[in-house]
Amino acid sequence: MIVLRRLATALPVVAGVIVVTFLLTRALPGDPAVYFAGQAATKQAIEEIRHQLGLDRSLPVQFLDYLERLAHGDLGTSLTTGQPVLNELLARLPASAELMLLALFLSVAIAVPLGITAAMRPGSPVDHACRIVTTAGVSLPTFFTGLLLVYVFYYLLGVAPPPLGRLDVFFSAPPPHSGLYLIDSLLAGDVETFRAVLAQLILPAATMAIFTLAPLARITRAAMLGALGSEFVRTARASGLARGRIVFIYAFRNAVLPVITTLGVVFSFMLGANVLVEKVFAWPGLGSYAVEALIASDYAPVQGFVLIMALLYVLLNLVIDLVYGLVDPRVRLEA
Repeated sequence: MIVLRRLATALPVVAGVIVVTFLLTRALPGDPAVYFAGQAATKQAIEEIRHQLGLDRSLPVQFLDYLERLAHGDLGTSLTTGQPVLNELLARLPASAELMLLALFLSVAIAVPLGITAAMRPGSPVDHACRIVTTAGVSLPTFFTGLLLVYVFYYLLGVAPPPLGRLDVFFSAPPPHSGLYLIDSLLAGDVETFRAVLAQLILPAATMAIFTLAPLARITRAAMLGALGSEFVRTARASGLARGRIVFIYAFRNAVLPVITTLGVVFSFMLGANVLVEKVFAWPGLGSYAVEALIASDYAPVQGFVLIMALLYVLLNLVIDLVYGLVDPRVRLEA
């Protein structure tokens, strides 16, 4: 029942995204008919292409046609590639998912222990380092961080591979099982390909991790400071319980809800930040696909990209609500 209620409340959001995306794509500067006709095309040729694309019809008629195609699971056809948008999005989704999941793993693995340690030792060097990291992560744009990492580790030190996609040109993609190269190479038992894939992933994943670990570390530190100063923690200390048990069983369990909330917000930020990161590292994911379509005034891929991002955001919020109920049964009872 909770899942159905959450999905019902998400329907107006998805409907709003569909309407706003459709209107914004039509309001963008540039004419797809002019772009695909070429600079030397005559006015008659441009009008013929506009008629073929259905752009000479009124906006309400175009919108109704778009809704009809959406109802049949058709996101349209890309004018630049000539392929169905849904197929291209599904083909590129594993690349973006692999990048974001690894970045999220790195972010959590660094931010949560850093925030806990900083809260346990206020004013210590670790606490000051946590503040510096969070400030830098919030202040530095993702594209600048990515270019800086490429300049240092690829150009100056030469320890990173060239930022040219998911896999070096000397390697072939592993047999497709999940679409995630790290998992597929392990399933195939190809250690060399696994290392090559991981080498290509490190810099873009680190770029996104630096961007996302700042709010996670800050919230973890603040939530742990509040939990460690609470009465039940002082009672546990007076009872002689072990320090590790107090910190992780009592304090962190009560501080984890705001961390989970921030984790959901951070992941939603990553859905947008991956556009810039993918362009910097020539990553063949959803973000680079959307940017290329936007430059060409190709409406269907842009609309499909925004719709997929909206659905992922709704699904993410649903998962967070379910995790809330597992971590704290009181949340489930109140719902």
